[in-house]
Amino acid sequence: MNKCNALNIIIILLLLIITICGISSFDTSYSYEIVNQYGENIQMWGAGIYAHDSYFKAPIFMGSDFTILLFIVPLTIIMLLRNKKGSAIDYDIRVFGILSMLLYYSASLAFGVTYNSLHLVYILLFGLCFFTVCFKVAKLYAIGIRQRRVCSYPFTKGMKAFLLIAGIALFVACLPDIITSIIRGTSLELIEVYTTEITYVLDMGIISPLIFITYYLAKHEYFIGYALLRMILRVCTAVGIMLPVQTIFQLAAGISIPIPALITKVFIFVLLAVFAVFFDYRLTRQTKFVEELADYEKSEFEVRATISYKGQRTNGKRYLYL
Repeated sequence: MNKCNALNIIIILLLLIITICGISSFDTSYSYEIVNQYGENIQMWGAGIYAHDSYFKAPIFMGSDFTILLFIVPLTIIMLLRNKKGSAIDYDIRVFGILSMLLYYSASLAFGVTYNSLHLVYILLFGLCFFTVCFKVAKLYAIGIRQRRVCSYPFTKGMKAFLLIAGIALFVACLPDIITSIIRGTSLELIEVYTTEITYVLDMGIISPLIFITYYLAKHEYFIGYALLRMILRVCTAVGIMLPVQTIFQLAAGISIPIPALITKVFIFVLLAVFAVFFDYRLTRQTKFVEELADYEKSEFEVRATISYKGQRTNGKRYLYL
């Protein structure tokens, strides 16, 4: 067993501990009320690992746990069992996508959940995901630097529009709440017992700018741009699955959600996830990596070798200067 597989197994075990403990906390009979730092009466969850989280937020955390346990953990296990069948580069990109989703999830737990007995587990999961994602990014970036052309793939107008809309949608979902609180001179409407909203920090501070950076890199045919594009499509797909599950957990807990909030914070991202699945499928099917382009690379090398001046005729053929 290599080191990468060992790390993947550790991550899976940590995910099992966190998600099972989280889902088993669903019990609405232990809720209680407290007064928060702003003098507001806040209903607390009261049960399980999320006992000291708010009644509104705890079902969201449990919905995330359920999605990770039901979808991401099995995908990670399948990926581990397949272990580099097919293109090695494509395997690294798929691993990068899953680990990036888990990094987002672990950051939300480590920084967003009220302190509980799993805090060290959250830290360990976050640390492992953070450094493995960093190593994957460095590896994929190095591949693009060492090799002039790593793969051939379509970057269509639809994909470009998707990235622009996704990047803007994150601001649409988060920014109004912040602007309203600033104008009113109050804290966020649903700050409850928390000091900040980690989702807003991640979405507007990291994810949205990264989407626009990916647009630029993919448009200019940088390989790292392709890798980031694949990752973003996978993360968008996972988020599109996770948000309805979170909503179901909230509704099961008796929480009413306004229609405008459902539209801006759920429906838009579910719709984006549908397009993300389509674009990811198209990229996966139409991407050709270097090992599949041996003839192309060879022929291009031969063309370059015959060129001495722009537009010069060689062997009866006209070649363009590349």
